[in-house]
Amino acid sequence: MPHQWPTIEYRDETMREGMQIESADISLDDKVRLLDALGETGLPRIVVGSFVSPRYTPQMARIEEVLESFTPNPNVTYTALLVNRRSYERAQRFVPPLTIEDDRPFLNAHLCDVFTRRNFNRSQEEEFASWPGIVESAQQRNVTEAEIRVAAAWGSNFVGEFSLDQRMDILERAHTVWHEAGIPVTSVGFLDPMAWCLPHHVEEQLLAVKERWPHIRRFYLHLHNARGMSLPSAYAAMRALTPNDTLVLDGTVGGIGGCPYCGTGRATGMMATEDFFHMLEGMGIETGVDVAKLIDCAWLLEEIIGRPTFGAVSKAGPRPTSPETWFDPNMPFVETLDQARHFKLGPDSYDGGIYPWREPISSPQRPDSMR
Repeated sequence: MPHQWPTIEYRDETMREGMQIESADISLDDKVRLLDALGETGLPRIVVGSFVSPRYTPQMARIEEVLESFTPNPNVTYTALLVNRRSYERAQRFVPPLTIEDDRPFLNAHLCDVFTRRNFNRSQEEEFASWPGIVESAQQRNVTEAEIRVAAAWGSNFVGEFSLDQRMDILERAHTVWHEAGIPVTSVGFLDPMAWCLPHHVEEQLLAVKERWPHIRRFYLHLHNARGMSLPSAYAAMRALTPNDTLVLDGTVGGIGGCPYCGTGRATGMMATEDFFHMLEGMGIETGVDVAKLIDCAWLLEEIIGRPTFGAVSKAGPRPTSPETWFDPNMPFVETLDQARHFKLGPDSYDGGIYPWREPISSPQRPDSMR
């Protein structure tokens, strides 16, 4: 019997998580070109940026101009990161096409006290101290469901690895607070800013939550990719969940993204959007997302930022699964990234390459080569 997968909700974070670590000098026109191109890929949800202080995140200084200039696709839900009342007020001007979501309130704590001090200028204990105010606000708004989260969930570049017990302790504490407030917990989230996730640890964690709280059906993973584990960890999460569950994932075209607080800068990265949807396509999961157009976006992004991105499918192409897409057995050596683009640009990409074979290659596995 084929495996039954959870519902996948994917949020592309190229314009926010990706751009926030890139040069603040990227032009408005380039940002608009990229956002417009993303909107034509079939991605259902795109985060356009964040309404934050340009003093600390100058890359987001022109978000209003981006929203005034881009061409929204009516089939896409566009959202933004909103961090306070002022950011909500700024975003309200752009509704629609922007959607301000009434997300579940969440209680969150970082397992790494060093990271939360570096990132938010507050301690882990101060995070805990903020919980009563969050709950009180939720009660005043008559919220009917809530989320519990752990950040820096699997480990820290500053203090090392964290255990399943440590994560469950945080979740148990947060769940108890919501329960005592009379608000059901329906969602759990794990944030991995320093890229410590491993597939078996992700699977272990989700199964532990399902065993402890069977009523939780929504699982959110924000996985960074500094050590190449975000895609296999996302797959492990899919394997651990059931068709009754929803798995929410974040990623970026080209796998760009970074965190100045982690110590790994642009190398922090995220799961590459095009790689994830190529995987789903190969698994026979219908997504409505056009991988070829995502590759176009990755190439456009590389043009904009002036360097290769981290994604794989945009370099080697999708798997050539039909005779029409099989590579020419008589192509010359393909050695460079530019030459490898022949999968999309054709044989001109490798024109002039080294051809060491004395006779054309023919094989019974390729009847077309036997003619």
